Amino acid sequence: MSFINQIEPVYGKEEIKAVMDYLKSGGWLTEFKKTREFEDMIAKFTGAKHCSVVTNGTVSLFIALKALDVGPGDEVIVPDITMAASPNAVILTGAKPVFVDIEEESLCLDVAKVAQAINKKTKAVMHVSLNGRAGELLKLKKLCQKKKIYLIEDAAQSLGSFYQGKHLGRHGIIGSFSFSMPKIITMGQGGCLITDSQKLDDKIKLIKDFGRKSGGVDFYETVGWNFKFTDLQAVIGIAQMKKLKARMAKKKRIFKLYRHLLAGVKEVKFIETDLRQTTPWFMDILVNRREKLIAYLKTQGIGSRSIYPSLHNQPAYNKKGSYPVAERTANKGLWLPSSVNLTEKEIKYICQQIKQFYSIP
Repeated sequence: MSFINQIEPVYGKEEIKAVMDYLKSGGWLTEFKKTREFEDMIAKFTGAKHCSVVTNGTVSLFIALKALDVGPGDEVIVPDITMAASPNAVILTGAKPVFVDIEEESLCLDVAKVAQAINKKTKAVMHVSLNGRAGELLKLKKLCQKKKIYLIEDAAQSLGSFYQGKHLGRHGIIGSFSFSMPKIITMGQGGCLITDSQKLDDKIKLIKDFGRKSGGVDFYETVGWNFKFTDLQAVIGIAQMKKLKARMAKKKRIFKLYRHLLAGVKEVKFIETDLRQTTPWFMDILVNRREKLIAYLKTQGIGSRSIYPSLHNQPAYNKKGSYPVAERTANKGLWLPSSVNLTEKEIKYICQQIKQFYSIP
């Protein structure tokens, strides 16, 4: 059996044909009609009124914050377990990220601790739907409304996941997605913002294109940057979007099979996941002796990856505080092979090797 990667990009003849057809058509590569078509597909799928595609998911978070006038002197609450892009986007605006612990059940923000962290400087809360789970999102939304602060959804891992019948990314004022290589659809890089606010969408479009309303019209209404997409990426995105529902179903089947085959292993714990609403991005578990398990799986031709670290104690941030759930999760969290290319035979082999590892004294 070939080495089983923890994740890998999945593309086929449809994407290859789309790229070749576009190149043969004489397209200018830059953002144009195909990007608009891709944005329309995302907006329709999520139910959002507006969508803007940008260079990557970190940039999309930065633009969301800038569109809400977050800047120096402001604070933005982020979970202590998330990809570094979440706090880094805050730092890029000149604002301060404030780390808050997560809840055991979903690994999303602990709303009670968010309430304790809010002060006069708090401008926004960034909810991260880790692995497509929403946690107490509606409770968090009510808290933000009560305190009159913005709720931004970092839904980078959540395309294809819903909460209370509404796509993730649409509960907050702006939602952000990522199309980097590990995501359920990918163009290698890319990100997007969705919102139901025409005013915010207008600001987003200005910020991503130097502060001007259209290319070649050099009148700058605000400070902006070059965060545009390309039509070459968009044609891949369009082809990938056509496969999204099939990939959602496959991800759910993979998760169910892992959960079934590892049900009797006491050293392995699954995070509660409602597959009626959630499409798992990675197959995440909490395990004992994680580092040794990772090393053992690698000797058996199986790739895996530790979950994100507890960010407050990383050298880049070095924040003091109590984050017990985040620290336990960081010490035990593991991502198993999660590609939609996985076969049932491969998943059975992976689970067999995990069982074998825990039977070793």
